[in-house]
This record gives sequence, C-alpha cells and structure tokens, in this order.
Amino acid sequence: MELLFLGLAGGAIAAYFIYSFFNKNKKKEKEQQQSVVLMEKIRAVCKFITVEGDFSEIYHYANVKDKWINLFLGSKKALVLIEAKAHIGFDLTKIKMNSDVEKKTIYLSNFPQPELLSIETDFKYYDKKEGWANPFTSSDLTDINREAKQYIVEKIPQSGLLKEASNQALDTIQLMEKLVETINWKLDYSSLETGENPTYLKDSRNTIEKP
Repeated sequence: MELLFLGLAGGAIAAYFIYSFFNKNKKKEKEQQQSVVLMEKIRAVCKFITVEGDFSEIYHYANVKDKWINLFLGSKKALVLIEAKAHIGFDLTKIKMNSDVEKKTIYLSNFPQPELLSIETDFKYYDKKEGWANPFTSSDLTDINREAKQYIVEKIPQSGLLKEASNQALDTIQLMEKLVETINWKLDYSSLETGENPTYLKDSRNTIEKP
C-alpha cells in the first residue's frame, strides 16, 4: 500500500513537471507568435504620412528638343500653374525589428529616414503659344506634366518638409510603443540613439522627450 501511494505521488509530481514544461513552451510559442503578428501589423501600415505640404508654382515650358522643327514651323511655349500637395512620411517596410520572448521586448534597430511618399498635382495652362504649323500634341502635354511634377519634387528638399517630418520621428516611434504595450510587451529603441545616422531622432528630442 505504501509503495502504491509513493508510486501515485511520484507519478503526480512527474505529470506536474511534464505539464509545466509543455505549458511553458506553449506559452512561449504563443508570445512569440504575438510578437511576430504585431511586428507584421506595424510593417503592414507601409506608408505613414506625417507631413503634408502645399505648393503653388509657375513652370515655364519651352520645347527645346526639336530645334530645326521650331526654326521652320514655329516654337511651342507655355506657362503652367502647378498646384501640388506633397505627402512626406516614413516607409515602415524598411523598419528592422526583432523580439526577445524571455524579456517580452521588441527591439527596434532601424527606423527609416523621411521621404516623399506621394504627390498630387493639378495643372493649369496659361499663355500657351504654338508654332504656325507646330501645335501641341498629347505627347507634348504628357511631357509637360511629367516635367512640371519633377519640378515640384526637386523643390521638396529645400521646402523644410523633410526636416519637419524628421522632427516627428519620435512621435511615430511612440505610437508603435503604445501598440506594443497592448500585448504587455516593451519597445526598446535605444539602439537608434547610437546608430549610424541617429541625428533625426536626436532632433526629435528637442521637442519631444522620451517618457
């Protein structure tokens, strides 16, 4: 009887440890899956717009490619009023993250620089002059629209929009931090302060302090 009791007790203890072992592994797998799903959700946002900028510019177009045609058939010129809205932000697919299940921490090791994500344009033509036998064609208008759009794109670096978006980098990271906290994990982005190009994050700290 005593041996039976010892056997049952030993079996119960063994079953407890076996259950604890598998339950612990199952919990780890669940937490690992949680972190992976969360990181994929963050990346799935893809384009995160933080700044919008409006442009209104006059673009002078002159057909200088077909010199001989312009000489004999007349040249084509136009003034184009460009109304544009530029969207600046972060491409979150470029984020680099990894997780530590034991510490329940997601480490952010790379955060992208701000960039032009999209641009909306509207064109109005003024003072359009055509040659007597050299009218504007649909191909000409396509070229003008493309060149006018590029004209706006080239003005963006001097507009201050990229710097303004940089100043909101920490804001964006802190939104990610709150998302991570919804599954009771932590977001560690301390490595960004000592990375290859941490300047834009430091600039953000001038206006926003890490809690």
